[in-house]
Amino acid sequence: MNEHSQILVPEAFADIYRSRPGSARLVLPLAEVAARHELCEDLAQAMTEPARTMLFGAHLAEDEVLRRCLAGLRAEGAGLAAAEAVWVVRRLAELLDWEQPELPEFLPEAK
Repeated sequence: MNEHSQILVPEAFADIYRSRPGSARLVLPLAEVAARHELCEDLAQAMTEPARTMLFGAHLAEDEVLRRCLAGLRAEGAGLAAAEAVWVVRRLAELLDWEQPELPEFLPEAK
């Protein structure tokens, strides 16, 4: 991060925007990556209550709730890259203290 930003981008999120695995080089400016991270983090935080509602209200298993969330995030017009959608769902599981779901992995290509 630059000296003017207080947002810390986790490595797992930054990896989405690396030119290749293990590289330090990002394919987008750091400010853009930080903005994408902030959007995705806010989205994961906002999804916690709806996910709990699906779990208890619809009597779904945790992994099914997360799969449905992923499907919604990957829908056309959602505004997220595939890898960002996976990150959001993994972060959602972490926030809810649920097991990490088995999700498709995507190459860290920014869309």
